Amino acid sequence: MERFRPLARVFSEQGGVVWLFAAAVVLVLVFFAGMKIGALLSAARTGRRMKQERAEAVRRSRAVLGGQMAEKISPWLPDFPADPTEVHFLGSPVDFIAFSGAASGCVSEVLFIEVKTGASRLSPVEESLQKAVEQGRVRYTVYRPPL
Repeated sequence: MERFRPLARVFSEQGGVVWLFAAAVVLVLVFFAGMKIGALLSAARTGRRMKQERAEAVRRSRAVLGGQMAEKISPWLPDFPADPTEVHFLGSPVDFIAFSGAASGCVSEVLFIEVKTGASRLSPVEESLQKAVEQGRVRYTVYRPPL
């Protein structure tokens, strides 16, 4: 108890308890002010981040729509590698398959055509299909359903 006597003397002097209460109130006010400031800063950061994410989503959506539009009209654009009358839309894993010469009655070549716009790249499945075709791992089968 002897070592707490100086502390007891401070609180027994005039206004000691008042100072202690005032310090506690200030600490509580500082704590709640910090909580409020933190919440406001977090809300501001979240608002900025959401605005940036929305803008990025709109940009990506426009790019996808542009790519889909390009897929639909590609057979009629200049430098398309096949006659539009010999092209069939697949969509996946390639956009088109073309049977060169089919319009004249004799298929001379089969083309797998993937339409890409901007900086888009082949997906892993598209790359594996391209490699299979280039390596000659392609075959023709006839299926007769048991009806």
